[in-house]
Amino acid sequence: MKTAIHPKYFDQAVVICLCGNTFTTGSTLESISVSSCYKCHPFFTGEQKFVDTEGRVEKFQKKQKEAEVKQKIIMEKKQKKEVKEAYRPKTLREMLMGGK
Repeated sequence: MKTAIHPKYFDQAVVICLCGNTFTTGSTLESISVSSCYKCHPFFTGEQKFVDTEGRVEKFQKKQKEAEVKQKIIMEKKQKKEVKEAYRPKTLREMLMGGK
């Protein structure tokens, strides 16, 4: 077996939550920062709240708005194409006769 390949283990690693709660656990890191813990997580507290530390909800909503705009543009192009094709002669005879 190889020696000294495992990371150092800290028995008293400190976990610090954004809500201010701290507790100790065992880990390979000396200090751990978390966004939610058992005192502030909605599952444990029973409160309904959004945990959005990185702007994920706003990012998703922005993508939805951009998709709606793109969908409108695509529909407008499709309608213009249909109108343009409606006036196009379908056969050589129609083309030679002037669309009559």
